Amino acid sequence: MNIFKKVALPVIVLVFAAQLANAQYLFKGKVIDSATRQPIEYATVTAGGKSISANKDGDFRIILSDSASVLTISCIGCKTKMITTDKSGKKIIIALARGKLDLKEVVISPSLNSNSFHTISALDLSLRPVNSSQDLMRLVPGLFIAQHMGGGKAEQIFIRGFDADHGTDLNVSVDGMPVNMVSHIHGQGYADLHFLIPETVSTYDFGKGPYYSDHGDFTTAGYLSYTTKDALDKSMISLEGGQFNTFRVMGMIDLLSSKAKQNGENAYIAGEYNYTDGPFKLPEHYKRSNLFGKYTKQLGADNKLSLSASTFTTSWIPSGEIPERAVAAGTTAIDDNGKPVKIPAAPVTISRFGTIDSAQGGNSSRINAIARLSTDLKNNWTMENQLYYTHYKFLLHVNSTFFAADSINGDERQQGEARDLFGYNGKLSKISYFGKNVLTSAIGLSSRFDRSYGSDYSLVTEQYQFLANVTHGDIRQNNTAVYLDETLESGKWLFNVGSRLDYFNFNYHDSTKTSVIVSPKVNIQYTASDQAQFYLKAGKGFHSNNAIAVIGNNGLETMPAAYGADLGLNWKPVAHLYINTALWYLYLSQEFVYTDDGDIVPGGKTRREGIDLSARYQLAKWLFADLNVNLARPRMVDSTKSTGYLPLAPTFTSTGGLDFKLDNGINGGLSYRYMHSRPGNQTNTLRADGYYVTDLKLNYTKKRYEIGLTIENLLNTKWNEFEAEEVSRLRGETAAIDQMSFTPGTPLFAKLRVAVFF
Repeated sequence: MNIFKKVALPVIVLVFAAQLANAQYLFKGKVIDSATRQPIEYATVTAGGKSISANKDGDFRIILSDSASVLTISCIGCKTKMITTDKSGKKIIIALARGKLDLKEVVISPSLNSNSFHTISALDLSLRPVNSSQDLMRLVPGLFIAQHMGGGKAEQIFIRGFDADHGTDLNVSVDGMPVNMVSHIHGQGYADLHFLIPETVSTYDFGKGPYYSDHGDFTTAGYLSYTTKDALDKSMISLEGGQFNTFRVMGMIDLLSSKAKQNGENAYIAGEYNYTDGPFKLPEHYKRSNLFGKYTKQLGADNKLSLSASTFTTSWIPSGEIPERAVAAGTTAIDDNGKPVKIPAAPVTISRFGTIDSAQGGNSSRINAIARLSTDLKNNWTMENQLYYTHYKFLLHVNSTFFAADSINGDERQQGEARDLFGYNGKLSKISYFGKNVLTSAIGLSSRFDRSYGSDYSLVTEQYQFLANVTHGDIRQNNTAVYLDETLESGKWLFNVGSRLDYFNFNYHDSTKTSVIVSPKVNIQYTASDQAQFYLKAGKGFHSNNAIAVIGNNGLETMPAAYGADLGLNWKPVAHLYINTALWYLYLSQEFVYTDDGDIVPGGKTRREGIDLSARYQLAKWLFADLNVNLARPRMVDSTKSTGYLPLAPTFTSTGGLDFKLDNGINGGLSYRYMHSRPGNQTNTLRADGYYVTDLKLNYTKKRYEIGLTIENLLNTKWNEFEAEEVSRLRGETAAIDQMSFTPGTPLFAKLRVAVFF
């Protein structure tokens, strides 16, 4: 007994004391918007010197040593809130009110839910009101877009050293539904985002490189994902009018009462109509109608249902591309030996905004339906299930070579298709705790089925009389993928390992081919302090391909491998300055060249390396500055120095500006975008001109109304929105000429906007 008192009893006391000293308490919560009662993405939760981020659904879990800790919750554009925890173990619901933007609220956190680019996207979307899908895309640092066949076509995309055509190398989605169209008759990955009403967007997310297990096809340069609002904080009607017979009317109407919102039920509709003739001599007659509706319902404590539907139709008459020689004498072309040669003006010269072939034109429509169910399975398990459906139609008449191939009938081409798209996205997640370590495990399944009817690429006359088929037939394409993803958060370190398996089935003219691709990913993050965070991303992806090309097998790999790596830094050297920068590399085992008329030309191995820099600085409570600089060196691997250029691939781009928000309701900004001149062909003997364009936005915003003025191209710069090498022949010319063709950029363009809130 004496031995027990002298030895065993003190040991037992020490053990219990040590356990008490190391006691850990898990606190769970959800951060929501006090006005809409909807989740706030990636809010920061700080306690006991530790910071974590809520996830995209506003949920967070934090492990602390004190059961009565004080939590500080903050996010960009919200008022900071402090609460005291207790031992009840119940999930805490924290409602944050909207407030002023303050970069001091940005906290660099080692949490697995933090997103490297969320700070940038949240700031930009809050500071820069948008009223077009083009505005939405331009918010992504380093992403440039261009139109060359009228406003109704999907934009040409340039990003990270890629001329990504209309979406071949960028995965675009809205609410989890893919925007990219596989095996589209005009271009692989055709991503027409015009069905999205910009005022309905709550957040957007983007990532660069092939490093994400939940993103597969088209994710070579990266992905871009938009999320629409689940609820409105106010209804509104907006009217716009401007030069070139431009006008737009848009409305968003909340359909349910405040009592329904308190019970977790929301519904609203939104619609818009756009019209413009554009600056061209031939009026564009661009018309677009959009309608969108969304309903969300909290089903008990553990399930949330979301239903949405949208439709859009558009038609337009483009002026198209114009060869340089059609506008001015003494321009440069290429002879049969690949040498530059000066040529005289075309037989008939026209204005930069003139038209050579007035028979060009197009129309398109899309209907979407999405159903999503999010479920809390208890014991740290969650599940997401989503179904979507799209019905799509497209028709285009295009002629960029005029009489080069057919000197009598001309080179008019007709492209059209009708399509049904069905898909499913599912994800099962589990969070496990091992001491102070957190392991997040996820398994996902996705499947999409594209059925294109009568995909048609044919030669026609200017009167649209049929001449010959280039390709014609039905396309059936399936893509099913499963992925595994493991993320371990341990102190200042975060380790993510994932792998994705994609199965493709291509069918064209009753010929079938399949392909299976495995894509491993590794991401490592080290948070040195609340001021500096380093990350390394590495992974394998693949270059997307078209079913017609796969079945034809004209020297093309089915799905060429893509290997990439990013070495990056998130840095807050001072309270109101946030910097993200990365060195990156990407290798493709084969690159495809998609021409402007939908043809696919096999290329060789390519290599891209570059530097991305983004900075956001708050100069005063009301004044914000931003700067993005993107450098890239895109080259063919198996080519000589003089022939290894990638046509139109951007090498140096930059965007930036100043934005302001005053307490009296005056807000706006001055911004610029710069594209450096770049090779127009593989030998760099032709060049695509660079440009520098400045835009101005001014608004006066009050509780019940807003008046705004937008001036695009404030300095009335003469610039080309799009340029490409074309072997063209104008009427009256004796031979085709290899030369750059262009679509002029919009001159100074002013428009007024009046909005009423209720």
